[in-house]
Amino acid sequence: MKVAIIGAGNMGGAVARGLAKGTFIPAGDITIANPSQGKLDKLKAEFPALQVTNDNREAANGADWVVLAVKPWLMEQVIEELQLKSGQVLISVAAGISFWTLERYTGNEGMTMFRLIPNTAISEMQSMTLIASHNATPEQEQLLLDVFNQMGLAMLIPEGKIAATTAMTSCGIAYALKYIQAVMQAGIELGVYPKDGMRMVAQSVKGAAELILNNDTHPSVEIDKVCTPGGITIRGINELEHGGFTSTLINAVKVSSCQGE
Repeated sequence: MKVAIIGAGNMGGAVARGLAKGTFIPAGDITIANPSQGKLDKLKAEFPALQVTNDNREAANGADWVVLAVKPWLMEQVIEELQLKSGQVLISVAAGISFWTLERYTGNEGMTMFRLIPNTAISEMQSMTLIASHNATPEQEQLLLDVFNQMGLAMLIPEGKIAATTAMTSCGIAYALKYIQAVMQAGIELGVYPKDGMRMVAQSVKGAAELILNNDTHPSVEIDKVCTPGGITIRGINELEHGGFTSTLINAVKVSSCQGE
């Protein structure tokens, strides 16, 4: 199976790296197109077997999957340029571009399409990837899930849930990183070296995530295990609540969701 990735920016490059590290698609069967050469050269240096080009149509010609990782306002222009064939599968990474709009851009109502929302951790094979499908068979859906489950965790969702789940995952990774940054700053004030503090907090966040993912548990259950009566952790938890930590996060997700579609 041949894959074309149109766009080698932050997300297109991350998808390319994730696919190249996986086992389903050989790196030699992946072609990345980008107007500027610098990002292509960087990808080629990391994965010499990747095919690179400055010509979008050349990349898409003969590809089974065409992954569009360009800015939303460029989608119509790029799709028109590609002149996709009916047998090709269109995979859009652009937020806010619906299947209805993609059909209008392609002029092909029967075309198999997916909307793909990974986050930047896909380059580390640790993405939370959201997938919505249109005109796809169960086999096609499962193949996409299998490919992207190699790069973390992938879930098939209805298109109508993309805005909410994107705010939780694609935007949410930034919120998690903001937490890491904030706790680092506290550590620096308390005399911890920044690099040491960053590793400590990042591992703690990773451990918290593994507790949830690997066990039939809930955040509240795990928090209770740490909060000894009269102890230091419950004091910090209560201070977070006094400062509006929970409500601020909820509002951040809701605001991002409102802008997502």
